Amino acid sequence: MESIRVHLPEDLRMNDDEFIRFCQDNPDLKFERRKNGDIVFMANTGGETGNTNFELSADFAIWNRQVKFGKFFDSSTAFRLPDTSIMSPDVSAITQNRWDALTPVERRKILHVCPDFILELRSQSDRIKDCFEKMDDWMANGCRLAWLIDVSNQVSYIYRPDQAPQEIAGLGQLSGEDVLPDFELDLTSLL
Repeated sequence: MESIRVHLPEDLRMNDDEFIRFCQDNPDLKFERRKNGDIVFMANTGGETGNTNFELSADFAIWNRQVKFGKFFDSSTAFRLPDTSIMSPDVSAITQNRWDALTPVERRKILHVCPDFILELRSQSDRIKDCFEKMDDWMANGCRLAWLIDVSNQVSYIYRPDQAPQEIAGLGQLSGEDVLPDFELDLTSLL
C-alpha cells in the first residue's frame, strides 16, 4: 500500500493541537502534516524495510554511545518544523546542546526543532517525488545534512544546505561530514 496524501481546504486544516488529538484518536495509524496542511497517511513498511531501518539505526546508536554526539530518534518521533509541518524521519539527530536547551516538558511532546541530521529510507510504498519533496522541506527548515537512501534502486541522495542534492549510485559508504564528525555508514551490508 502506498502512503495517501489528503488535501484539506484551508478552513478544514488542523492546528497543532487538533493534529495531535487526531493522531492520538487514531493510534493504529501514522500521520504527517505537510507545510500546506495536507495530511499524509503513512503506509506501514514491509519486513525488508523494517529490518533495514533497524540495522541502520543500530549503527547510529553504537557510534553515538562512543562519541556522545547528542540525541538520536527513531521513526516514531515527530518534529514540528518552522513551516508548520509535522514529520517523522526514519532516523534523526540533534546535538546535545540543542537537546539540553529544551525543557523537560518540551522533550516529552512533539519536538519543536528541526533535526541537525535526518535519514529517510525509501520503502516500496514511497513515491520518489514525495521523498524528494520531503527532503527539500527538511533542508528548507534548517536540517544540516540529510540522506535519502533507496535500497531497491541502489542509490543515495545527499542533501546539504544551499546545494543541489548529490546522487550516489550504488550502495557504498556515506560520511557524516562535519555534522556527524567521523561517522561512516557502510551500506554494502544491506545488499
